[in-house]
Amino acid sequence: MNATKARGPRRGGGKADARQSGPLTGAAAAPGDKSISHRALILGALARGETRVRGLLEADDVLRTAAAMRMLAPEVERDRTREGALWRIAGAPWRSPEKSLYLGNSGTGARLIMGAVAGAKVSAAFDGDASLRSRPMGRVLEPLRMMGLETSDQNGRLPVALEACQDLKAITVKLTTPSAQVKSAILLAALGAQGVTRVHEPELCRDHTERMLAAFGAELSMTPDGGQGRFIEIAGGQSLTACDVIVPGDPSSAAFPLAAALITPGSDVTVRGVLVNPLRTGFYETLREMGADIAFENEREESGEPVADIRARHSVLHGVEVPASRAPSMIDEYPILAIVAAHAHGETMMHGLEELRVKESDRIASVEAGLAAIGGDAASGPDWLRVRGKGGALKGGALIKTHHDHRIAMSFLVAGLAGEKPVEIDDASMIATSFPDFFALMTSLGGDLGVS
Repeated sequence: MNATKARGPRRGGGKADARQSGPLTGAAAAPGDKSISHRALILGALARGETRVRGLLEADDVLRTAAAMRMLAPEVERDRTREGALWRIAGAPWRSPEKSLYLGNSGTGARLIMGAVAGAKVSAAFDGDASLRSRPMGRVLEPLRMMGLETSDQNGRLPVALEACQDLKAITVKLTTPSAQVKSAILLAALGAQGVTRVHEPELCRDHTERMLAAFGAELSMTPDGGQGRFIEIAGGQSLTACDVIVPGDPSSAAFPLAAALITPGSDVTVRGVLVNPLRTGFYETLREMGADIAFENEREESGEPVADIRARHSVLHGVEVPASRAPSMIDEYPILAIVAAHAHGETMMHGLEELRVKESDRIASVEAGLAAIGGDAASGPDWLRVRGKGGALKGGALIKTHHDHRIAMSFLVAGLAGEKPVEIDDASMIATSFPDFFALMTSLGGDLGVS
């Protein structure tokens, strides 16, 4: 690996910047997958026996879920071992916490735990930071109310209190938006419901909950619906049994160093141990269509999930049409895809992005404004984003407003690594919500980043 070139602390708040530093080279391990980390903690706390988890992403969002589990379940402990951190979760019947479960900025944690609380038949209040309070929770609360749960919320937003329901009822529901968080909340609640819950998923989205429920001993069935989706059925009254979990690397986090390699001349970067579940690899499929020199190497399976080392080398890229049907498999990667597209030849058109309007920020608006500031060319509509590529480096030289969004922050720092002039972001603190070692990893590959 290259020597670190950081001009400031590797983790920190305040402004940060990135500037052209020459080729990025070397290999690094991907941080643990955030989606699987949340689920391992929640299912471990629901299961009988001791669940042991290795590779857990120790980022702010996941640590909020761990703190919530400590308030709901008897024991969640972190041990140090020669192989790294080992999390031990002793599952037992949940208790109603005396204080609100504060989830910070974690929408995944909040929505999944709501479903688990309903299924565990306990009462709990939920709250979060200003960003999380602004994000929609009604899409989860509505099916839980259909199951018989009573909630107190203001227009489908946090704070909200869920009242224990001892006669939770199974439901049949069709997902109107392809959301793994909504689906997962319903499946977790269904564990404590009377009868068989049936979820119709018209468009396939992340299936980590289904995979992990099966690993913990739950019985559920999945059948095609005759189109692009499927039906999922799960009977209530099931008990989970503890198991060991190895969390694979997060493909959404791996996207940043790999994208940086593609747009920085002379670069050759490998990120080891990345989850390559086909419902999470839409970003990499799109990169290949753009002409990226990107390869999955050493493919294998760990804890029931496909894993590979991903290698990316600087490439001449071309714009493509990204269909709406691909959005569920790459919903978190559109900001960094927009940065890559801005360096490509021709136009990239992305469809089906309405979900990006209600993430940590309005990500479509944030990307469009940020690209304009550094010499890019983007336009958008309610559910689409168009980027006209420059066929090379952008001029940079601007301060980007991140709107407290970690993916916007990291995406524009990547742009700075290939820019003619440095790119600065107004706040780096929220990067720790998903990728606490972002600065350390990027600088180890040769990136020139600094935090003020």
